[in-house]
This record gives sequence, C-alpha cells and structure tokens, in this order.
Amino acid sequence: MTVHEVDVLMIGAGPANLALAVALEECGRSGVAGGAMILEQHEDVKWQRNLMLPWARSQVSYVKDLVTLRNPRSRFSFLNFMHERGELDEFVNLGTFNPFRWQISAYLQWVADSLERVQVRYNARAERVLPIHSESGQVLGFTVPLSDGDTILCRDLVVGGGRDAHVPEVFRGLPAERVVHSTQFSSRVASTVGLARPGKPLRPVVVGGAQSAAEMFMALHQEAPGSSPTLLLRAIALKDYQTSKFVNELFFPSFVDEFFTMSDVARERVLAEMHLTNYGGLAAPFLEELYTMIYKQKMLGKPVSTIRGSADVVGARADGDELVLDVRDLKHDTVERIRCDAVFLGTGFDPRMPAMVRGLADAIGLDGISVNRQYRADLGAGAHGALYLQGVNEATHGISDSLISVLAQRSAEIAGDIVERRGTGPGEDRRRSGESVVVAV
Repeated sequence: MTVHEVDVLMIGAGPANLALAVALEECGRSGVAGGAMILEQHEDVKWQRNLMLPWARSQVSYVKDLVTLRNPRSRFSFLNFMHERGELDEFVNLGTFNPFRWQISAYLQWVADSLERVQVRYNARAERVLPIHSESGQVLGFTVPLSDGDTILCRDLVVGGGRDAHVPEVFRGLPAERVVHSTQFSSRVASTVGLARPGKPLRPVVVGGAQSAAEMFMALHQEAPGSSPTLLLRAIALKDYQTSKFVNELFFPSFVDEFFTMSDVARERVLAEMHLTNYGGLAAPFLEELYTMIYKQKMLGKPVSTIRGSADVVGARADGDELVLDVRDLKHDTVERIRCDAVFLGTGFDPRMPAMVRGLADAIGLDGISVNRQYRADLGAGAHGALYLQGVNEATHGISDSLISVLAQRSAEIAGDIVERRGTGPGEDRRRSGESVVVAV
C-alpha cells in the first residue's frame, strides 16, 4: 500500500469537479492548484457515461459550460474546445445552443487533458472516506482508501460524484441481471437483450416518466430489434419541461443567493413550484420525436410500442425466466399482470446525501449534514479540514444545484473559500499546538 498526500482532493471527474479544477488553476494561486487532485474511478472522463446515446442532446446551452459565465476569456471554454478541434465552423452552422451529449463528454475529457497543475488520477475508486482527527477531536483532514490498495490523505475534500441511483423497493427482490438502472444502461443493455426467450425478441418494460426513462425507451428500439418496449409512468401522460425565459431566470447563479436566504418553508414551496423545470418531464424536441415515432408505428402497421400513463408497479417477482409485474391502473384502481424479460429503471436518484457522505458524517459524529453558502459542510468547531459538497444541495441552494447551469460560478465560490482558508495549513496548526494526529486507514 502506498500513501499519497495532497492538499485538495476531489472525488469524481465530472463537470462539477472539472469546473473547480479550472477555477483553481485560474485563481492566481498556482500552489493551491498544484496541490489538488481529482479521483476518477473509470479509465477516462465521460458525461452521463451510460446514456451516451448518439442522438441525445444537452438540455443546457453550451454557454453554460465550465467557465464562460465566470471567465468569458478562459481558454477552457466549449467554443475554444471546438476551435482547437477544427470543428467550430460546422458547429456554428448547426444554429443550436444545445450540443450533442457526446460533444459535451468530449469537451470534459479535453478539459481534463488540458489541466496543467491539477492532477487527474484515473482507475481510482474511493472505497470510503474517514476523518483525520486531532487528539482533541478536531477534523484536520481526511483519509481516502482506494480500491487498488493505495490511500490518499488530504486536508480538503470535495465530493462531486452526484447522488446514488434510486431503485424502488418493489424491484429490489428481482434477479439483478434483469433489472437495469439508467446509470447502467449502455454497459448492460447488450447482455440484457441476451436474456430474451430463445427465438423470441426481448420483452422490455421501462419504468419512469422523465428524460432518462424516455431515452432508454427510444434506444431499446435499436438495441433490442423486433421488441415492443412498454413504458410505464405514474403521471397520466408524458410532459415537457417548463422552459419559459421567466422560469429560466431562476437558474441564474444570482438566484442562489436569494434562495439561500429564504426560510425553510419558502424554499420547500419554491422547489415544489420548480419541480417540472428539471424533474418528471422531457425536453420538448425529444417529446415531439418520441410521439412521431409512435405515430409512424401505428400508421405503418409495425409492432407498436406502448406508453401507459397512470400506471404504478405495485408488485414484482420472478417466475422462472420471466418477470411478472403487478401494475395498478390509477384511473380505474384495477391491477393487471404484465410478463416481461427485463425492467429498465428511469427512477432517478436517492434524494438523501450520498452514502459515502453519510458514512463520513457518522465517522465524524455529526447528527446531520449542513452546508454554508460556499458549499462547505459544518464539521464542528475548530475544524481545519473542509468538506465541500457539489450537486447535492438543492434544499439550501436551489434546484439548479444538480445542473450545469451554476457550475462556473459555484466553482469560483468554492475555489475562493479554499484559497481564503489557505493562510494556515493543518501541518502548521499541529506543530504549533503540539498535538498528535489520529489517522484511520
């Protein structure tokens, strides 16, 4: 086992931590960036790795990239990425603000490759996170054991890997090989198609009424030829996102300040009102494409896919090599059994803090997890190490917190807080106090 020590450790090479890495490189404090590292569990950077569908587009303007709204002159902008690849003319000629998802993914890898001071360590999965305590109980930093046996020690930790996938209770007793969450789709769809009955096409059921469920439903027409996928959703019908320019102003970085100062009651009300701007809906162009596909199936007499609204899966079990779903019709309060070969879940993410963060909070002895305006968690009085949480603070920072919209400004705020706290390092504090350090490995 090798122990490495860095000043700032970021878990996950996604948009949030890459934006922060760029902000650290551009903050004018090269020493801070030089002491920073990103851990990525895979061998490369991919955005929405398992929904990298060739026709899927970003739902956010490329202007809301990792840097532009913070520093329009940054060399890390999406437009500079396109320019360096020699693809800017063709992209501009598309006349769109919404690149394909694979273009955003390639942009993120380019940013990671272009970093000059911040290290990116690939194939490095953090198994867990443990606090480093002083004898008096203050959090001085963190120990991060990796799956390859190495350990990283850091003063500041930034968790930016997103929330954990949500698998509803009703599906948890099914054979694992026949249940595919959207976060696993591309890597598992081929093996799942192979579970079809001999000589028969796959009978897939997709559960969910939002973008990820609809994208899997669409993709299965190519990935499972001859199948007739069924999409089940609790809502009465598929809906599009609320995207008016008035609503979109609530995704301005400046709205985070206003939201943070609201009462808890007001925040809950605003989040409920804004729900359909990001959840439970589809992008309007994709909704149109999906409807047109179903229309053509009907008119041309091909096997018709099924979209069923007001449908709630209330029971699920294996029956031999089949799955049986008990589906309640919410309009008539009746239950029908549907037999299928596999279930694809577009059921989103666990609303709680990620399990890794909850485990760290337990190890520190925190009753709960709260963050300040700069996304820094309260680790108790006298803490010298810091924990920053990205993308999981909707309750305090608004619905845009899990989106790309505020990345550039949020990275500036976290980087500014990190730099401001650099005046006194944990090692200096330990030497001055004479305290020993307790490190858990």
